[in-house]
Amino acid sequence: MLLSWRRHRWLRWLVRWGRHFTVAQWRAIDRDTPDLGKPAYGRVLVVVVAVAIVVILQQYIGDIEVFQRWFPAKGPQGPRGDEYWDLKGFAWWAGWRVGGYLLAPLIAIPLLGDRYRDYYISPRGFLPHLPTYLVLFGIVLPAVVLASRSAEFRATYPFYRLANRSLFDLLAWEAMYAMQFFALEVFFRGFILQGLRRAIGANAVFVMVIPYCMIHFGKPMPETFGAIIAGTVLGTIAMRTRSIWGGVAIHVGVAVTMDMLALRACPGFGSGHFCE
Repeated sequence: MLLSWRRHRWLRWLVRWGRHFTVAQWRAIDRDTPDLGKPAYGRVLVVVVAVAIVVILQQYIGDIEVFQRWFPAKGPQGPRGDEYWDLKGFAWWAGWRVGGYLLAPLIAIPLLGDRYRDYYISPRGFLPHLPTYLVLFGIVLPAVVLASRSAEFRATYPFYRLANRSLFDLLAWEAMYAMQFFALEVFFRGFILQGLRRAIGANAVFVMVIPYCMIHFGKPMPETFGAIIAGTVLGTIAMRTRSIWGGVAIHVGVAVTMDMLALRACPGFGSGHFCE
């Protein structure tokens, strides 16, 4: 017989904590949105179209397979002999993500008549809520460690399969990876949320989760489902703290941890053998 969850203190605490960062926060967001309820069709149109264009361009032009097709490793005279061809492919991938995630808000925000500084780029709301972010990271970490034992995880991470070739390869890849996470947070937890907030209030979180989940297509299915929860939690916190930096810290921390766990199963630096 299953015991009632009410008998378990840690479950009661988790439920209370979850309510604090969901329903209560969404209600507070709506109370802090003075323009909520006013017609804002143009605002919604600008944000939604910008999001659609960015996702389409990244999928059809910014994908690494497009780089491989447009700039093949072999030329008319045979192999090009470029040892960093794979790394350049990921630079193409990261560049399109950083460019799209940052350029779209730069163009769209003035069209909305807003100020850039209102789009959660200030770090002021980060430090006061640092304990919250540490709790979130602590919740995610066991799941990451457990997932790292699966063959699907090791076959996916690190994305750059030559990351264990040299320290330069590893640092260059992680730097690009971290930069695109920063740009991702600016776009999803800053631009989309603040852009839609005045029109639909806390519902902006749920709208944002849809494209955020979609950019995880191709990754392991549990991670894609997890993006629904992560997007909702990070979006709620960003709107309440008015800062994207908690999301940046968690995203980069989890991503680097995942790569380091995956690299444990790869040959060491300088072995001449790479992640399979």
